[in-house]
Amino acid sequence: MAQQTGARPQHIVPNRTNFLVFAVLIVLLVVTVVAAQFNLGVFNIVIALTIAIFKALLIILYFMHVRYSTRLAWVFAGAGFVWLAILIGLTLNDYASRGWFGLPPPPLDSPVSQP
Repeated sequence: MAQQTGARPQHIVPNRTNFLVFAVLIVLLVVTVVAAQFNLGVFNIVIALTIAIFKALLIILYFMHVRYSTRLAWVFAGAGFVWLAILIGLTLNDYASRGWFGLPPPPLDSPVSQP
């Protein structure tokens, strides 16, 4: 068989690493359930999103093998997180600006005025 030039060797992740990451994910699942039992006010969503982002990072880095991939894979994985941050930011901006003008919503049974 011909020798391939320029091919990157595949990295084989040991089973111990996979089991360790799985155990950490299970612990984070328990932490998420326990954190949901407490009323922390506005910090509930902050804690939940922090744990979720950490779990997503573990899955992306180890189970999707981005940790051992090229820098281009890192760029695209990072672009996904940037896009997620943009979407969450715009959603929270929309949510925070509701009722900003202090106008009550129109009644549901009122007719829509035509110009």
